[in-house]
Amino acid sequence: MKSDARPALTLRALAVGVALMVVTIFWVMYGLKWDIAHAAMISLLYNAVFMLFALTAVNVPLKRLWPSLALTRAELLTVYAMVSMGASIGGHMCVQMIPPMLSYAAWLASPENDWNALFGDYTPDWLAVRDRDALAGLYEGGSSLYLRRHLDAWAVPLLVWSLFLVAILLTTLLIVFIARRQWTEHEKLSYPLIQLPLELTHSSGRFLRDRYMWAGFALAATIDIVNGLNYHFPAVPRVWGIRQYNLAQYFTTRPWNAVDWLPVGIYPFALGLAFAIPLDLAFSCWFFYLLWKAQAILGRALNFAPGFPYATEQSAGAFVGITLAALWTGRAYFRQVARKVVGAESTLDDGREPLSYRAAVLLMVACQIYIGLFCYRAGMSFWVITGFFVLFYALVTGITRMRAELGSPVHDLHWGGPDEIIYAAVGSAGLGRANLTILSYLFFFNRSYDWLTMPHQLEALKMAERARIDNRRFGRALAMAVIVGVPVAVWAYLHATYRNGMFTAFVGWEAFTRLERWLTNPMPPNGPATAAVGLGVLLSVVVTILRSKFVWFPFHIAGYAVSTTYTMNVFWFSIFTASAAKWATLNFGGFRAYRKFLPFFLGLALGECVVTMFWGTMTMVLDRPMYITLDL
Repeated sequence: MKSDARPALTLRALAVGVALMVVTIFWVMYGLKWDIAHAAMISLLYNAVFMLFALTAVNVPLKRLWPSLALTRAELLTVYAMVSMGASIGGHMCVQMIPPMLSYAAWLASPENDWNALFGDYTPDWLAVRDRDALAGLYEGGSSLYLRRHLDAWAVPLLVWSLFLVAILLTTLLIVFIARRQWTEHEKLSYPLIQLPLELTHSSGRFLRDRYMWAGFALAATIDIVNGLNYHFPAVPRVWGIRQYNLAQYFTTRPWNAVDWLPVGIYPFALGLAFAIPLDLAFSCWFFYLLWKAQAILGRALNFAPGFPYATEQSAGAFVGITLAALWTGRAYFRQVARKVVGAESTLDDGREPLSYRAAVLLMVACQIYIGLFCYRAGMSFWVITGFFVLFYALVTGITRMRAELGSPVHDLHWGGPDEIIYAAVGSAGLGRANLTILSYLFFFNRSYDWLTMPHQLEALKMAERARIDNRRFGRALAMAVIVGVPVAVWAYLHATYRNGMFTAFVGWEAFTRLERWLTNPMPPNGPATAAVGLGVLLSVVVTILRSKFVWFPFHIAGYAVSTTYTMNVFWFSIFTASAAKWATLNFGGFRAYRKFLPFFLGLALGECVVTMFWGTMTMVLDRPMYITLDL
């Protein structure tokens, strides 16, 4: 009989995971000086992939020479999950945005902009840092965090905001704990993005012996090394076709100039990931991307209002629709979860879940109480708090569900958060100064959604299932990554910034100049933008129904949702190329050929991850600009 024993989560794995998570966070923060800290802007984090590759490479000889020192597959995946969480928390759109948001208004307030009179009275003292002398070192560098005045100025705001962020990240983890079984065991989502870490850690070592993988690795590494040398020595020829070539320069007359930006180029990383995702998603990504361009041209030709076709709003609505569709599809399961929570008879057994459903719901409620009290004390109205966070969790759940099913390499959704949706729906007068001010402070985690930890949390639990790791202990490791990662990331950011100066002040400028515009030029509700959100929800539901009724239906709502993002501009042509290659492989060679060539494409992604870390580390060691491989 096959044993059902599951590998235990060792203290060694936790120790290595925490240590490498701290190293990764500091690497990301020191990379800000040279603008190389873009790890969390793509779905598969190159920091985490590199760490896993390095550990696996060290593990191979250890298995032969000192087996007791070698890490097991369960330990390697635990470390990978924790490093992914750390890189995401410390990423470009999460903790890196908090200190600028808490300090920019005080630092840039002046008699000319009159920010103190405009919204200063609506900013509680505990919410932000007001001591300009303590902020001088932060913005100008050449100082130290560890001065009494600096520590005193930051202590209270960072404590309450760090707890606020921990509460949000734990809430998303608890949602994952509840939804995991439905999405993983009942619906059997494919989780394309976990293929590389699973292959790297396979006990047979087959991936590291695959000649196609090493061919892809060598190709990507060679391209990035040669182009890096070209950056420093122009006599070295550059590999053409890699990176962006903007075709929009040829569209200069009206209405064709509505194209605005149409970059063409191939990124080995994106090419490798896109080959692994389902063909209908890859097709939908580039098809809808070009369709948005066509709609923009049509809108300019017909003199439609600025903002048409409201792509970001439609995309946000589509992600909300994905969440609604997932709830409807899993309604029988979630009904049994609810019965379990209230103590009624249920068909579900949560004994092997990371946390019992009742405990997960109670902890979630506790987190929401803190979040609600925080926002209410800051000055937000109850209805705004409720609407904001219902929309936020709907958005992030939709993105997570989409990525688990289809593995989209990007999902940033810039400027499409609940703050923008609510403002469009009710306008300035409907919100008032206090709500508008606090919504601006919440901008730090709503500017973009590429940083989300929730997809990594769900994918980590899927890897735990595949590696037969005990769910309860693995869930604790994910919770530890949140609880440790947030304060470490905050500390690392301030430590690096007081030394090198502020490099993410743009987020404060964006948030507070927007707030200034909201307050000095109040706008009525934006009917077309709000209707676009509703249209996105409707289309999401309709497309989901069509796909369930007709197997041949070629479009996927996930491609519609992600094709509006900034990063899709960069990667769309790589996805197009990968989808063409996959279509040819499946049609002329079948699934066997696809399995044969998949390691080559995964090798492309792995090779670019490794060389990206090489150039980034060299940048920090030499303290000079080097080649930026994943230039986003």
